[in-house]
Amino acid sequence: MDTYTIFARLAGAQVPQDRSIDGVDQTDFLLGKSDKSNREGFPAFVADCLEAVKWRNWKVVFYDEQRDWWTPPAKLGVPKVFDLITDPKEEYPATGIRNTWNAAPAMKIVVEFERSVEKHPPIAPGTPDP
Repeated sequence: MDTYTIFARLAGAQVPQDRSIDGVDQTDFLLGKSDKSNREGFPAFVADCLEAVKWRNWKVVFYDEQRDWWTPPAKLGVPKVFDLITDPKEEYPATGIRNTWNAAPAMKIVVEFERSVEKHPPIAPGTPDP
């Protein structure tokens, strides 16, 4: 997600200013110069499908895990929520009324992403460079 901006900085290159770039420079965080990431969360896609949202130490998952290569993932009626601090392997969903509060900040990330795509639509495959 942020690799373009990170690699540009590490290489000493400037990120283009004439177009929208979906990336945040995380170099200081990755090199241990900052204790805090420049992102609180992000949408997680598999191909063109929004499968989950990570926000702080929480992950909200919209699809059940794919069992094999041939079975498509099943959309969940109610998302699963995982606390990645206490359950980094995502084995025990923290669902239930006590953990519904994290849906609002997670869905805010989805809304912000959708608005950004409306403002800056994806470049169609085969489009020549500007």
